[in-house]
Amino acid sequence: MVLLDKNGIRCDGRKIDEPRKIMIKAGVLKNANGSAYIEFGDNKIMCGVYGPRDVHPKHMANSSTGILRCRYHMVPYSVSERKNPAPSRREIEISKVIKEALEPAVMLERFPRTAVDVFIEVLQADGGSRCAALDAASVALADAGIPMRDMVSACAAGKVADTVVLDVNNEEDQAGQADMPIGYMPNLEKVTLLQLDGIMSPKEYKECIETGIKGCKIVYEIQKKALNERYFGDDHK
Repeated sequence: MVLLDKNGIRCDGRKIDEPRKIMIKAGVLKNANGSAYIEFGDNKIMCGVYGPRDVHPKHMANSSTGILRCRYHMVPYSVSERKNPAPSRREIEISKVIKEALEPAVMLERFPRTAVDVFIEVLQADGGSRCAALDAASVALADAGIPMRDMVSACAAGKVADTVVLDVNNEEDQAGQADMPIGYMPNLEKVTLLQLDGIMSPKEYKECIETGIKGCKIVYEIQKKALNERYFGDDHK
């Protein structure tokens, strides 16, 4: 498979600085305090938020701040080969990564001795699912009315055929040279997530961060649009 042709067109027909199609819908679950559904490329992810609510067991509560708990889970049919429904090491790691990326944004100090629970279900996976899950979780938290300093927007950049590209898809993730998921709070201009899998030169590293942040800003506008449509209707797109 040719990941990048001589005209700078990628294997899925996109340009190097072009993200996949993104759709976000807020308020999709009746029984959750806040929720969101995202389609990011072929990723399809649902997120539900509950809380703030009492911590059980009570000894885990923090008297000075609230706690954020996240669970990222891939359903058995989310990938081509049936996945074991038990939590994998990768799911546990991504749950921790998402939690730590969201914590700088959520004003946990406003509700001590309570917990906010974020449940993420990956219905279909297609490369970059941790970024898509983080985007959905941020919208779901806002939909739940949880006080936040800013929403966290996430998008990955990477290196494919010695070229920095925006929003790495599954094929590029498997056969490319590097992948860099980034979480970013655009209003505060703060990075809350930065991982790198692969090898880059210092110049490529800087370019990759700049490219990823541009992608995060694109996602941020879609997140805001989803919340506006949820609460104000189509007139506020």
